[in-house]
Amino acid sequence: MSNPIEKSRLRKQLLDARDELSLDFIKIASNKIRDNLRKIDFYRQSKSIGTYYSIGSEVQTHDLLQEFFNQGKEVALPRVDGDDLVFKKVSSLSDLELGNFSVMEPKEKCETVKKLDVILVPAIALTREGYRLGYGFGFYDRYLNGKKSKKIGLTYAKHVLKSFPYDDHDVKMDCIVTEDAVIYAK
Repeated sequence: MSNPIEKSRLRKQLLDARDELSLDFIKIASNKIRDNLRKIDFYRQSKSIGTYYSIGSEVQTHDLLQEFFNQGKEVALPRVDGDDLVFKKVSSLSDLELGNFSVMEPKEKCETVKKLDVILVPAIALTREGYRLGYGFGFYDRYLNGKKSKKIGLTYAKHVLKSFPYDDHDVKMDCIVTEDAVIYAK
């Protein structure tokens, strides 16, 4: 069992460092991450993909969303529903509205998607083993638990850490993608 205070301190430290990144770095790194995603067979072959609408210093996903729409993939984004996430199908950015945590979410009327081939997961940090340090609310871990979808964590290379505390309920990523590499979890 991890120490929640230590995890919280690490989360804040890494978020503060990430928020100091220049917009130019974020754009360049996000484009390289998008290029590296294309190297993953199961990603390229996916018909349905779950992703997130990036905010702040997160790895940017706006261009990815447009790419998915253009490729005719089924695209779903998360919506907070109580203590849980549900992924809802979107066919354009007009299907989104400002939701919880000031994040763009699919509108309530959008169809809930039960099965996705691939899910792109935001992360503050990841380990090479696939452990993810998220924002501390547990939404993704609860959603991903038991799902057969391939899970890809997106982060910047400097946020792939040797280790950090994790819990039994933390869901491992299958793959980590940074601007420098595609890392298949051990």
